[in-house]
Amino acid sequence: MSDRLHAPDDSRSPATGCALADEAATRALGAAIAPALEAGLVIYLLGDLGAGKTTLVRGLLEALGHHGAVRSPTYTLIEPYAVSKLDLYHFDFYRFTDPEEFVDAGLEEYFGGQGVCLVEWPDKGAPFVPAPDLEVQLEPEGDGRRASLRGCSEQGQQCLNRIKLRCR
Repeated sequence: MSDRLHAPDDSRSPATGCALADEAATRALGAAIAPALEAGLVIYLLGDLGAGKTTLVRGLLEALGHHGAVRSPTYTLIEPYAVSKLDLYHFDFYRFTDPEEFVDAGLEEYFGGQGVCLVEWPDKGAPFVPAPDLEVQLEPEGDGRRASLRGCSEQGQQCLNRIKLRCR
């Protein structure tokens, strides 16, 4: 989790968990998160390769009305989307070999503004990637996966409170 990236924060909420049986359930979780989003949020998407991070983003974007392709930004670093009056920026820092690449690429300009930043592999850009408001951890569990959501700031906790999960 992000404790290795930033100092512990007492405003962090306990994790809210959800079992995800398959890809459709992962997309549904993304769809449940979508209406809770607001400008300025930084959301860390945590999990190993193949955990479903981009699948979750796909469900989130589809719920906001995006009808085009949703690609993993592994090679492009960022995939921007303008949907539902929000600017969403999907980042993937997996290929970073040095955290300075975050600064060199000028990515800090996307954070702290009016967009929503969805960040895969934030640890690869530490300490330059801003702290999360919300963390979504995806881990294998049986034949599916388990999602844990945690508010890491007041704004993130408010977002978490607005998410209507069908499982807990």
